[in-house]
Amino acid sequence: MLDQYQIYEQVLFQVLGPLAQLKSAQLIAAGNHNQGIQLKTSEGVFFLKLNFDHERDVLSKEAEGLRLLRKSTFLKIPQIYGFGRVEDYNFLLSEYIQGSRHQVDYWEDLGLGLAHLHLNRKKQFGLESDNYIASLPQKNQFHDNWVDFYIEQRLEPMLGKAYFDRLIPLDFLKKFQAIYPKLDMLLPKEKASLLHGDLWSGNVICGSDGKPCLIDPAVYYGHREMDLAFSRLFGGFDSRFYEAYESVLPLEPDFESRMSLYNLYPLLVHLNLFGTAYLPGIEKIINRFGS
Repeated sequence: MLDQYQIYEQVLFQVLGPLAQLKSAQLIAAGNHNQGIQLKTSEGVFFLKLNFDHERDVLSKEAEGLRLLRKSTFLKIPQIYGFGRVEDYNFLLSEYIQGSRHQVDYWEDLGLGLAHLHLNRKKQFGLESDNYIASLPQKNQFHDNWVDFYIEQRLEPMLGKAYFDRLIPLDFLKKFQAIYPKLDMLLPKEKASLLHGDLWSGNVICGSDGKPCLIDPAVYYGHREMDLAFSRLFGGFDSRFYEAYESVLPLEPDFESRMSLYNLYPLLVHLNLFGTAYLPGIEKIINRFGS
């Protein structure tokens, strides 16, 4: 079995060829699912993401999402050099983003860039293939109607997993599903926009030029308010971001009143990933709209 250093060398060999020599490796991020390593090589500095406990295509789907974003917004998106598998590890080798301080108009750039992304539109909601949000499968079968897509491709799979894993009882599952008939009246009708899909503050980093960079997407064509709502769920975004966004793409009135309905999806994701600490937040939303 290869040691970690040999894993890194094998990745470099697969992606860059025999001339790429590893000079040093530094672990810079370690979570429940992935490791992030800075690789300094004879060919430059790279970012390597590794995981060993997921489906074989989880990082290839991330690479596809990053490449789609690169074609669809002026915001910085890391360049992808390659992905694959070494031993039991999935890997993704990409551009290393050297962090720095925010430039003066950082938040305005992020808001305008997200609006630019959302201007990429399709007639249907979904994506040509399924992908992942974090380590969980994300279904993307195309639907003509947003509410149908949201229920069948987002809420029901995560709700069903939570029930199957005994994180919620049957009566709560039924109570949750009882809000479905109300969604069509509560959520405004819009065309499908290309979404980042996992827009919390940890997936926006500051590049060496002081400008925002998007990472770790879970892309699909959906209702653009999903990204905006997700950004509000855990905070960390300046008010200038929202003001800049709305200067290009104003939201329909009363977004604040329906925002939590969109966040049922990321809360269910967190429930399935991290456990019942996220259940009270879901219950609060269901109690509000189910009454």
